[in-house]
Amino acid sequence: MSPDVYARTMPEPLVDRFARVHRDLRVSLTDRCSLRCTYCMPEQGNEWLARQSILTVDEIVEVATVAAAAGVTTFRLTGGEPLLRTDIVDIVRRLSALRAPSGPAQIAMTTNGIRLPDVLPDLVAAGLKRLNISLDTIDRDRFARLTRRDRLSDVLDGVRAARDSGLRPLKINAVAMRGVNDDELADLVAFAVANDAEMRFIEQMPLDAGHTWDRSTMVTREEILEALSQRWELAPVPGRGGAPAEQWRLDGGPHVVGVIASVTAPFCGACDRMRLTADGQLRNCLFSNDEYDLLPVLRSGEPGPDRSDEIDRVLRNCVAGKRAGHAIDDPGFLQPARGMNAIGG
Repeated sequence: MSPDVYARTMPEPLVDRFARVHRDLRVSLTDRCSLRCTYCMPEQGNEWLARQSILTVDEIVEVATVAAAAGVTTFRLTGGEPLLRTDIVDIVRRLSALRAPSGPAQIAMTTNGIRLPDVLPDLVAAGLKRLNISLDTIDRDRFARLTRRDRLSDVLDGVRAARDSGLRPLKINAVAMRGVNDDELADLVAFAVANDAEMRFIEQMPLDAGHTWDRSTMVTREEILEALSQRWELAPVPGRGGAPAEQWRLDGGPHVVGVIASVTAPFCGACDRMRLTADGQLRNCLFSNDEYDLLPVLRSGEPGPDRSDEIDRVLRNCVAGKRAGHAIDDPGFLQPARGMNAIGG
């Protein structure tokens, strides 16, 4: 069954018990990465996903086709580092050809930027529309300590390639960490502005593979805003909707800064996101300990209406099981067993 036929026959949206309509699917392409950020994974001893469990391009597209028919309009490619997939251009090309009932699919990507100069022109030609680059510091020594790799110059080359590509909005993401980069927040914003990008700060979340997260090391939303207000006048930007980042305009000009306060000011009530891990597990929340396994469905029988119906059933079960919020502040909160690299950023 072609994607167009399936989209016409199954238009029902993915709505959970709290009336949240799900339009965004984050697709992790690999758990592997070219960096070893201290808040994400250990330097050595990682237990990588078995290669035979990693979804193929055909399998990713099969799931995405069903999701698009159910109203998903944005597919964000993540990892690990998605640019480590040698078939990344083909993935973008095939996903960008999908249509939801409301219109064409939008393809976005979150990357560390290291391979962007080599592949970005082909990605744009294939249909990539939006880009986020992860960069926690612009100090070379600090970058090497934080990522355990001396690759800052490569990331900066990637930022420049993205700036020159014309992809907008271009966003740069940084995890704000006490005693690590909290003295550099304003400098990061200035760097982003100089590269026609939006700086977005993320509160550090309990998603490290080593389970060493300590709330006392997290720089809060209020602390971030206080630091930035020393250099700029900040004015809230209205109309956030379901976006994870709150935005503030800098000195009344065209540039904005964003803060994703998942811990101190969670936005669960407007969440419209689901996640697909690189090994075929659906997750309805970044912090969930429940997963819905699509791999047996994708690797049984032949592609067709029956298998599409089963994928749709798993998608809807996943959405139906979504809770009102992530409950990080609940005394009984349990950190997900998987680290961020294995879940997908």
